[in-house]
Amino acid sequence: MALLLGFLLLLELCWDTSALGPLSSTKGSDGLEFELPATNYETKDSYQAGPISVLFQIVQVFLRVVQPHPFPEDILRKILQKKFDFSTDYDKIIYYEIGIIICAVLGLLFVILMPLVGFCFGLCRCCNKCGGEMHQRQKKNGAFLRKYFTVSLLVICIFISVGIIYGFVANHHLRTRIEKTRKLAESNLKDLRTLLIGTPAQINYVLSQYTSTKEKAFSDLDNIKSLLGGGIHDQLRPKVIPVLDDIKAMAESIKETREALLNVNNTLKELKMSTAQLNTSLSDVKRNLEQSLNDPMCSVPPVATTCNNIRMSLGQLDDNTNLGQLPSLDKQIDNINNVLQTDLSSLVQKGYKSFNDIPEMVQNQTTDIISDVKRTLNSLGSDIENMSEQIPIQDKLSDFIGYINDTETYIHRNLPTLEEYDSYRWLGGLIVCCLLTLIVVFYYLGLMCGTFGYDRHATPTRRGCVSNTGGIFLMVGVGISFLFCWILMTIVVLTFVIGGNMEKLVCEPYQNRKLFQILDTPYLLNENWKYYLSGMVLNKPDINLTFEQVYSDCKENKGIYSTLKLENTYNISEHLNIQEHSRNLSNDFKNMNVNIDNIVLLDAAGRKNLMDFSSSGVDTIDYNVYLAEMGKTPTKVNLLSFADDLDTKANNLPQGSLKQSLKNNAQNLKTIHHGQVMPLEQSMSTINQSIKELQHKSSGLRVKVANILSSLDSAQDFLQTRISSVIVKESSKYGNMIIGYFEHYLQWVKISITEQIAACKPVATALDSAVDVFLCSYIIDPMNLFWFGIGKATIFLLPAIIFAVKLAKYYRRMDSEDVYDDIL
Repeated sequence: MALLLGFLLLLELCWDTSALGPLSSTKGSDGLEFELPATNYETKDSYQAGPISVLFQIVQVFLRVVQPHPFPEDILRKILQKKFDFSTDYDKIIYYEIGIIICAVLGLLFVILMPLVGFCFGLCRCCNKCGGEMHQRQKKNGAFLRKYFTVSLLVICIFISVGIIYGFVANHHLRTRIEKTRKLAESNLKDLRTLLIGTPAQINYVLSQYTSTKEKAFSDLDNIKSLLGGGIHDQLRPKVIPVLDDIKAMAESIKETREALLNVNNTLKELKMSTAQLNTSLSDVKRNLEQSLNDPMCSVPPVATTCNNIRMSLGQLDDNTNLGQLPSLDKQIDNINNVLQTDLSSLVQKGYKSFNDIPEMVQNQTTDIISDVKRTLNSLGSDIENMSEQIPIQDKLSDFIGYINDTETYIHRNLPTLEEYDSYRWLGGLIVCCLLTLIVVFYYLGLMCGTFGYDRHATPTRRGCVSNTGGIFLMVGVGISFLFCWILMTIVVLTFVIGGNMEKLVCEPYQNRKLFQILDTPYLLNENWKYYLSGMVLNKPDINLTFEQVYSDCKENKGIYSTLKLENTYNISEHLNIQEHSRNLSNDFKNMNVNIDNIVLLDAAGRKNLMDFSSSGVDTIDYNVYLAEMGKTPTKVNLLSFADDLDTKANNLPQGSLKQSLKNNAQNLKTIHHGQVMPLEQSMSTINQSIKELQHKSSGLRVKVANILSSLDSAQDFLQTRISSVIVKESSKYGNMIIGYFEHYLQWVKISITEQIAACKPVATALDSAVDVFLCSYIIDPMNLFWFGIGKATIFLLPAIIFAVKLAKYYRRMDSEDVYDDIL
């Protein structure tokens, strides 16, 4: 019952604290992070005896052999219910304890018979019987018997020595464990005090984290411009911005088209002037050549042939282009200038501004709603702050802290008495071990002296002093064995009965939790309560709350709330009421009305500007005619080649005015080529590229403008018809984000209080320390090892006595002897 009361006390302590837990960290949405302060405990949750545990296991195996029956659950239940009748149920106890009873009876027989046997043996030897006669008869196998007795006694002494070592080790281990009891008790009490004191702080900490959540929500509410307005803006951007970008690009294209038209038109005028000048220069050269060919030498063969050839090639010295027939671009330029009188770029910027003002419009229209939401959140904060006063902890903490202090005072007051009594026990155990050590030392001395002092050539009456001393040592060991072995066996029987039953009835069922299962028997501890623990803790005995479940949950470091099923007395879910708070916030956000219906991407003037540009005629210009003319060479013949040919022909003529005139004209052609043809070619190449670019820009102009206007109409229609659904979607998303902060926080509060706060591992550790560590590991295991070692040594004293008496006859000096004809 002491175990039961202690366990109930620890559970009652945890019930009233609802207490402390390990480190817990939860990351919320958008960086919200909640973390419980860590609690460190001193007491280890497991105990390891060290290498000596191997010896403890040997003893436990021996006990399982002696006591193989299962734990007597029915007997214990009847005892707890006070229904056990020894007169009728004694046979069950005898059946269960039969192994221990048999061993105890054998031990008692040993205690009773050994003194009688010793007394009779002594009287018998005084009468020169039982080996008391100092005469040794000659035997053929005497040498073999001596060796046999020596080896047998040596082996037995070794077994006795092992048992003595067990006794010494167990006696010392028990003393050192008792010395550590104070530290074990203090660490457990300190852990329980930490559990009690830290619980309110952790609960207040969890509830105070609402401030962080509220600050995050207020920050997002104040930032509604970028969060909600920006969200609506981002949703509309893919539909609106590309259209505005196209219109902006078209405005730039109008300006570029004007510049290109001006450039082409001006260059074309310059080309016409250059072409006219080239024609004049070529005509002058052609006229000079014709005059030169009228020279009289041209009638003289073979000069006449050369002159005729030159005269026939003069037709090539003409202009190859028809630039003068190309139409002017002044009309198209005038149309573009009219289009540019309307600043399309500024109209597009107005569209951009109108669209980018959406976040500002959202902020201006939601000021009142944001104030309502903040009031709701402040009200929720007041409810959460009051929750700490509703949790039934504070009013009972002081009583149990006082109880822990009283318990600590009681331990400090009585522990010195325990240590004093343990010193007496340790001294008694040391005396027992030393007494056995003395006996076995006499046997070892007898064996050593007898073995090394024995002379096989000496007759029994002439044996040496060393050999005789060995025989005396053996008989002294025998005498001490008879004197004290019954006392040793008495100690062994008493500790065996107590330690064996404690191991089988307390330690072993505690470790396999059979004890808890018995305590969980319905109507066992209180005939009116089905489950005693739930009746004591919750005052509701029908709730399935068991000792085994509570102990297992505490071992797994679960929270007291879920371990003791405290939701049956204080339902945290009802007090938090997450759904109700979420519904209140959701109603506030449903009242949010954002109206965005005055966005104009491009007004009528801008649309007309685009239409005017599409009908400016830029796309109807016959660019191929211009490109064809620009693709021609300025002259019909390459003037350099013509001049070189003219030079060659002039060189073949005799000296004279004709030759000199031809060479001068050839030089003039080269000058015309370098000074007029080459620049004209470069200008024609440049204008050719410009015309191609202009043709590319104007290609499909009407289709491009029509597509832009169509996209503009589609985007404007989307803003007018679909923007409300976008606003509803983004408003819902924004509201859910704000509500999500508090749902996450309240959910974390619920999980923390029900599962994480007040992790009851210190309670299970304290119970383990009291039963499994202090009682079983510190006391019962060393006690069992002590009687196991001392009992083994005491039992082996019996054969040791027999072999020592037999062997002493071969070592001691005899008073008389048989006649030895041949001494081996």
